[in-house]
Amino acid sequence: MERPNAWKKYGDADVAELERLCADYRAFISANKTERECVAAGVKLAEAAGYVSLESAVAEGRALTAGSKVYAVCHNKTLMLVNLGTAPLEQGVNILGAHVDSPRLDLKQNPLYEAGDMAYLDTHYYGGVKAYHWVATPLAIHGVICKKDGTTVEVAVGEDASDPVFCISDLLIHLASDQLKKPASEAVDHENLDVIVAGRPVVIEGDDEPKEPVKQMLLNILSDKYGITEEDFLSAELEVVPAGAAREMGLDRSMILGYGQDDRVCAYTSLAAQLDVPTVERTAVTLLVDKEEIGSVGASGMTSRFFENTMAEILELAGQGGPLALRRCLANSRMLSSDVSAGFDALYADRFEKKNAAIMGHGLCFNKYTGARGKSGSNDADAEYMALVRDIMDEAGVDFQTCELGRIGAGGGGTIAYILAEYGMDVIDSGVAVLSMHSLWEVTNKADVYEAYKGYKAFIERA
Repeated sequence: MERPNAWKKYGDADVAELERLCADYRAFISANKTERECVAAGVKLAEAAGYVSLESAVAEGRALTAGSKVYAVCHNKTLMLVNLGTAPLEQGVNILGAHVDSPRLDLKQNPLYEAGDMAYLDTHYYGGVKAYHWVATPLAIHGVICKKDGTTVEVAVGEDASDPVFCISDLLIHLASDQLKKPASEAVDHENLDVIVAGRPVVIEGDDEPKEPVKQMLLNILSDKYGITEEDFLSAELEVVPAGAAREMGLDRSMILGYGQDDRVCAYTSLAAQLDVPTVERTAVTLLVDKEEIGSVGASGMTSRFFENTMAEILELAGQGGPLALRRCLANSRMLSSDVSAGFDALYADRFEKKNAAIMGHGLCFNKYTGARGKSGSNDADAEYMALVRDIMDEAGVDFQTCELGRIGAGGGGTIAYILAEYGMDVIDSGVAVLSMHSLWEVTNKADVYEAYKGYKAFIERA
């Protein structure tokens, strides 16, 4: 059944609160375009809300009791917040889990070269991207360069109005007759997504003139500005992302256009909900993880043992430790896998089945299952848990809808839900509808952002 548009119920106070939340959200995703930046910003917000480092608590042997608030960081790319409740941990915890990585272009380990009197940085795409999106558009570079002496240089170029931006060239229409005959997936070769970063040669007279003067000029600039050499690219993590801030969209300002809303719209609303709940009965946990877009792999992905190990530390400091207690805690937990869903797009209506599609502005989405074809790769939440979630949302006055990720056979996708479900806990996917998902600029509706925040808050308070 199709539920009404959430905007219809809002009074002036609701709209004011919605606009405040969405303004903070736009600022967050505009300033934090990498997983490292999101985690660092999340830590600052957590500390301001009274959370302390779990690492320091462990070092000090500090006991954790009801009301204790701690955070843990994994490889600077995953963040876990824990607000201890009054109920024993063996009875389970309430978890919000989102990811903070987004599709992008990563610089290769040996990225810099010169050709045609221009300097380029060679890239390797990350996650599911359409290569043709990335050409002839302003780009920024964010990330870190770690030097052998142990120092780390932070890089963010292309966001400030005074910054230069970067670009990947496109073939001019006058010479593109063959390119235009290709399918979209082949129109731009992923190996050709190389970023133009310089076009001015260094001038050195005589025998000392470099063979690659444009590249040398760029290296001189990098040395002066950051104190790095070309070899330092070997230990760098630099990401190419769209340049520019998230903006309000529509004459009615009802929507948000911004990069990385998959899945930072759910990450931010989960974080905000966690920080805005001072005390809980069941312990509340928010996970902001890395690597979801490439299978949740690696030390900072959801398939690592970071979550499990951190929960073991929490139980130990709370005086409830032991392997059996940990297993019981995980099995008795409940989770919302906070990830976006595909918003119904009338221009591509044949890719959806409308009565089971996420309608923009109709509230928080629940995907009982994701996956592809015959639910392959999905976590299929059971009916009992769905009934509990419905009751929580209705009791809290949260507008929500149920949906699938497009027509059967049209494609599919996955989240981190199935990974947490392996512990035996109840898990369901829950997030915000997005238009143009995985494009450079994605669209969300402010009402959905607001209802997601309300829904996540209700879940950690009442589940």
